[in-house]
Amino acid sequence: MGRRLDDAARTIEAHGIGGAKDLPISPELAIAGAVAALTISFTVLALAWRTPRYASSARGPRGGHPLPDGLQRVVDSAAWRGGLRVVGLLFFGWAALAAVAGQDLLTNPFFGMFYVWWWVGLVPASLLLGPVWKAVSPVRTFHLLLAKVSGSQPGSGVLVYPARLGYWPAALGLFAFVWLELVYPYSTELGPVRLWASVYVAVMLLGGALFGDTWFERADPFEVYSSLVAKLSVWGEAGGRVVVRSPLANLATTEARPGLVAVVAVLFGSTGFDSFRESPTWVRFLLGTDAIASRDWAATLADNIALVVFCGGVGLLFALGTMLTGVGHGQRRLLLPGQFAHTMIPIIVGYIAAHYLSYWLEVGQDTLIKASDPLSPGADYLGTGDWSVNYGLSYHPTLLANLKVLGVVLGHVVAVVAAHDRAIALLPKRHQLTGQLPLLLLMVFFTAGGLFLLFAA
Repeated sequence: MGRRLDDAARTIEAHGIGGAKDLPISPELAIAGAVAALTISFTVLALAWRTPRYASSARGPRGGHPLPDGLQRVVDSAAWRGGLRVVGLLFFGWAALAAVAGQDLLTNPFFGMFYVWWWVGLVPASLLLGPVWKAVSPVRTFHLLLAKVSGSQPGSGVLVYPARLGYWPAALGLFAFVWLELVYPYSTELGPVRLWASVYVAVMLLGGALFGDTWFERADPFEVYSSLVAKLSVWGEAGGRVVVRSPLANLATTEARPGLVAVVAVLFGSTGFDSFRESPTWVRFLLGTDAIASRDWAATLADNIALVVFCGGVGLLFALGTMLTGVGHGQRRLLLPGQFAHTMIPIIVGYIAAHYLSYWLEVGQDTLIKASDPLSPGADYLGTGDWSVNYGLSYHPTLLANLKVLGVVLGHVVAVVAAHDRAIALLPKRHQLTGQLPLLLLMVFFTAGGLFLLFAA
């Protein structure tokens, strides 16, 4: 149990989230303000937003402002695409060097590259640059090279990807990652993390050989994650061209596929669980129950159950919130969760920004410093070894607190706007407002619960 507590302490310290002492504002005031913001937003939308602006149909808009022809030619060029692939291969190679030849120490940069740069860093990168993992993915590059060697077409495999699978493989992959990060008791040991990454590469390459590029679009957990977050960027695609459009219009283009609700449930539920497992309530439960405190396996089992409950609970509540509405003739109620699932993306991004902001900035800098010495012999290959971490944000706790609360609230307000636009495009006129009330109440619950967990961590 001592080892487990030491690992937990290191994880909490690494996440840089802190507790209520680091959030010098009133939790009650923050929650009340957030609920008021959602309510006011919905009221204004109900009065002023009577026709759909971003979703003329359930599939959303296809327009936008195309890039100038010169920039489009650059983006489409082999040199541009090849350069992005090289960036992904360099990242993969440096991480693999640290993972295979580096020492099994927490100072090994592989941990930061895996948990911070790859997982958390995908969010800001995708918001700024669009679906960045699709462009730099080393497994896509390996698949392309293998296809060229074998003389096959990378875009197609020996089988057709079953439409009914949708994003379910990606949801399972995402759950496997958050399980490793948040529940597995040896997540800070090199062997298990290296094995997880190896299995990921093997499964992706095997799936690519069987189903072609569609496998990566639907089954690669990191590409699906990046592509969904990129729906909140200004970069879209229409008619084979890159277009610039409103993030809300881009968000409305998210296609409802099987497994999409599971993906957003895992992303949001696991982030909520990450806060919950650091709360005094959960820590006291683990330490105060003799049957758990005296056995490592019991604590691990409790964490496993809690993670499943959080992810499954989010998915179930969201499905209920979207289906508790009136539908038109011939409209299937069971399809509504998938058609509204894109509205969860702003909530996920907002809560991830709130939960991991200082973690990403500070541990990300520390990883860059350690990355200069991947084998731990005291080298400085990148010239960053003598840099120091800037903890300026943590030294301004009021600013940090406000940014965290703003991230949660802004994410939910954007979600309310997206849900309203989709509701008036999908629902019969008599249910366009009243039909949104269950989903609005759900978002209020998510907002209050998310802020409560943020303060309780």
